[in-house]
Amino acid sequence: MATAADGGTRRRRGRGGKGPNSDLSRTLTDCTRRGDAAAAMAAFDAAASGPDDLRLAAHQYNQLLHLLATAPFPGHPAAAARRVFAHMLGAGAAPSEATITSLARVVAADADAEGADEAFALVSTMRDKYGLAPRLRSYSPVLAAFRRAGDAGKAYAVEAHMAASAVSPEEPEVAALLEVSAKAGDADKVYEYMHKLRRAVGCVTEETAEVLEGWFRSEEAAAAGKAEWDACRVKEAIVAKGGGCHQLGWLRTGPWTVQRVRVAADGECGGCGCRLASVDIDMEDTHKFADSISGLALERETKANFSHFQEWLEEHKEYEAIVDGANIALYQQNFSEGGFSLVQLDAVVTELRDRYNGKWPLVVLHNKRIAKLMETPSNRHLIEIWRANGALYTSPSGSNDDWYWLYAAIGLNCLLVTNDEMRDHIFELLGSSSFFYKWKQRHRVKYTFNKGKAVLVLPPPYSSEIQESETGSWHVPIEEKSGDERARTWLCIGRTDLTKLPREPLVANGVAQDLSPSEASNGAGQRQSAEQAAPVTGKRKDRD
Repeated sequence: MATAADGGTRRRRGRGGKGPNSDLSRTLTDCTRRGDAAAAMAAFDAAASGPDDLRLAAHQYNQLLHLLATAPFPGHPAAAARRVFAHMLGAGAAPSEATITSLARVVAADADAEGADEAFALVSTMRDKYGLAPRLRSYSPVLAAFRRAGDAGKAYAVEAHMAASAVSPEEPEVAALLEVSAKAGDADKVYEYMHKLRRAVGCVTEETAEVLEGWFRSEEAAAAGKAEWDACRVKEAIVAKGGGCHQLGWLRTGPWTVQRVRVAADGECGGCGCRLASVDIDMEDTHKFADSISGLALERETKANFSHFQEWLEEHKEYEAIVDGANIALYQQNFSEGGFSLVQLDAVVTELRDRYNGKWPLVVLHNKRIAKLMETPSNRHLIEIWRANGALYTSPSGSNDDWYWLYAAIGLNCLLVTNDEMRDHIFELLGSSSFFYKWKQRHRVKYTFNKGKAVLVLPPPYSSEIQESETGSWHVPIEEKSGDERARTWLCIGRTDLTKLPREPLVANGVAQDLSPSEASNGAGQRQSAEQAAPVTGKRKDRD
């Protein structure tokens, strides 16, 4: 029978204490901690050439390869990495994705083109040879190598392999593809990657901004484009895509002017004077989003109840805003005299009617709330007014009202008044898709109260993301580490012959974006005060 002492000995040996090659194991651990690749390789080579068989665990080979990929090495790191990998295979240790990625990173850093080719071969065959799925980090060093070499064709081959492996590029990878396309003078590819960059990131890094500046100042960029186009088709494309782009190709011809500018609170560009858009998700994604909400709700709610709501909503489509009633009525009511404040809810409804020329919003409330409120005459009178004007929908007992107000706001493509951050279990079911985040940014209206009056905090008047205008100009936001939107620098990129454009309200996904400068300033101030107040909302789940 094994004793406790025996178990302790085995554990110590498992950590490299007294087993074979224990000295090397301790050295590797110490070198990894210090980032000393030279000492680690010296110890490995000494042990490999010694009289005893060198036996290492797979993670120790990975330690060596990771050190060679990340730490300074005085010799030839690619040769050392190949030696370690060959020994690993000879010893029968199974490589992992991290093994191949580290090896590819080392050999891709070689100055010669063969290193980049070898790195791509390692990554592109890891599934067939070892049953391993490459990740984004596997491809990044390969793309970086082809970027340095200026080999656009091979860079495109890497991107094609990424797509086949269901790996999506992020900013460093798209910037690499954009730069090799620019160096090759391939205007169509640059245009393609401009839009891939737009979808991948909000604001670009300084490095990417410099790549863009280099392209737009080139002769190839000046020659790219067309002198005539269908302006109506461009406008329609911008609306269908949610604003901010048309994706119909370079418009106009001639040299570009590239400026670094600031954007005013109302979205007016300090360079060309045009108004930036508040970018929405496109109509296709909107419909998909509504369908996904409907599918999830029908799975989790009583099907007849939610189907009835969908039918009812189909007959009542004219709302400009949906109101999360419980969230508003319970706002800051977590004190001894607090409760379900219909007064607060009425203040929001009144403010919305004032804003939309008397048009009623739709308030969604749970049935159990209504039953309780109807016991008070003043509340009953108000609820009857709402019902008479089609301004109230009561979700049935046993339901979760979140499904109802969210589906209504998405299905009708209108604003949603709530302070709910939409992070609980329901919204986790939707995943972390970027279009959900973008939809919230464009459609959610937050609120506070000032002496009993509702103060609505509207969505920002413009979006800090890459935008392509109907005249063919571009606006690209650069990362601002302070987080202060007023301090953000933008690239304003337009043809040299463009004059200052008129201020026109833009339309995104059918929703007009027509904030006046005063409204934009007030909205910014409201956002600031709301953030400083950091309000605590009450419990807002209604089920039974």
